[in-house]
Amino acid sequence: MGSVFVSGRSSLDLAGTLKWRRGEPEELLAEPADLGRWAVEAALVDEPPEVVDSGLRQGKELRETIYRLASGWSATADRQDVELLSTAAAAAPPRVDLDQRYRVRRSGPLEAVLSAVARDAIELLGGSDIERVRECARPECTRLFVDSSRGKPRRWCGMAECGNRINAANYRRRQRTTAPSTR
Repeated sequence: MGSVFVSGRSSLDLAGTLKWRRGEPEELLAEPADLGRWAVEAALVDEPPEVVDSGLRQGKELRETIYRLASGWSATADRQDVELLSTAAAAAPPRVDLDQRYRVRRSGPLEAVLSAVARDAIELLGGSDIERVRECARPECTRLFVDSSRGKPRRWCGMAECGNRINAANYRRRQRTTAPSTR
């Protein structure tokens, strides 16, 4: 699927399922089953919930609401966005059980998954972590993340996809400008 979980919050990881928003967007939730797989990869449930087209639309609507609120956070949020979050959060979250071997089992329908993500977004937006939300410094990347690093120097959403590429490009650029001439 290509999902990357580097945001520090499930709500921001869902927002990151639409990559490269300023350029040529890459949609990671193209099919209903993609959202079910994402829910498992995000460790919200152990088995993918059934997702139909309307559920995929709900998931994408929640994703875009979270992105708008987290990227442009201010003291006043759009009433419709806040209501959408509250409505999604009102559903029961995934069920959590303990099996005979003391393993945690998570289960639930898509509504439960979206509830868990909406609850996470509400806690993020209403808590102190909102002040640490950053956008990746790679110009093409629009992924949001919570900077929990000491001193808050984190610039990239993740080293694998963005940080290493920028650092390698900077290194190549420095090598070209400092290389001795062969004339």
